[in-house]
Amino acid sequence: MPLIMETEIANNTESTIETIKKEIRNQTTVPYFGMGIFRNTTTKEGEQIPFDSDSMILMMNNGRAMSPRLMYEYPRAAMHLEQRRGVDYIQQMMNWIYTKPFDPTPLHKKILDMQPRYIIDTNRDGKLQELLSYEPHTVIIGKSRILDNDYRYEIFEWDLENRKYFQVEESALDDAQKILFKPMGSPLPEPSFVISDADYVDWLTEAMGGFAVPSVLKTYRKTRKYLFLGTYFDRDTDRMVANELTLDLEGGYFIKDEPLSKREQKFVDKHNLQHIEMSLEAFTEAFA
Repeated sequence: MPLIMETEIANNTESTIETIKKEIRNQTTVPYFGMGIFRNTTTKEGEQIPFDSDSMILMMNNGRAMSPRLMYEYPRAAMHLEQRRGVDYIQQMMNWIYTKPFDPTPLHKKILDMQPRYIIDTNRDGKLQELLSYEPHTVIIGKSRILDNDYRYEIFEWDLENRKYFQVEESALDDAQKILFKPMGSPLPEPSFVISDADYVDWLTEAMGGFAVPSVLKTYRKTRKYLFLGTYFDRDTDRMVANELTLDLEGGYFIKDEPLSKREQKFVDKHNLQHIEMSLEAFTEAFA
């Protein structure tokens, strides 16, 4: 590629990143975290935090690969383990994986430095909650297979003085200074995770009926953009979840340092996303 063209692309990318930073600060672009942010993250004991479907399956199955049919996507593998060992087993497994101590990623810190009011984190760890524990915030925890009602979330407010969560009504979101949405669950305040095929079928079914996102956010999210960080759109489940969480979006940005697959390109085009072709590491460094 000619040097002039490379320079022009670099300048355009730099300008786009500056625009994203401004949009996050003025609350028009919402950060959206996926597993890929953990690609280079290990626990204090040196274990890799799951950063994609394969690494999640290996972690769930004691480092052993499963059959090609089960390796296709981690919810399928989780469903297999759930059928063999029970719901409690897979829930406890997720809690075991995501309560191991590890340092926050540089991207976690840099995004929080931008002071976004609303963050979507589809990961199952509690690191963002830990980082937000020094300021008032409200967290929405996604749920699945609830028998007594149709809603697939619970809302908790952080008590800064007593340093604990207490459950609140949806109206608390109206004046919330900071909102963290954890649609796939978290270890905090009580371990609860959306992980298996059955969990996802239930969550997506209720999401399509309007029961997985609080009504306050349905209004707030209109005409917002989204910054997709560490997300994968080459599998049906992740695309369907992202589609439900970002209805009425105006557009956004998708960070990936590789050419897009046909499925990814279709998703990007449908949602009017700009593909920024750079690694998450390079993006993080440029995001200072």
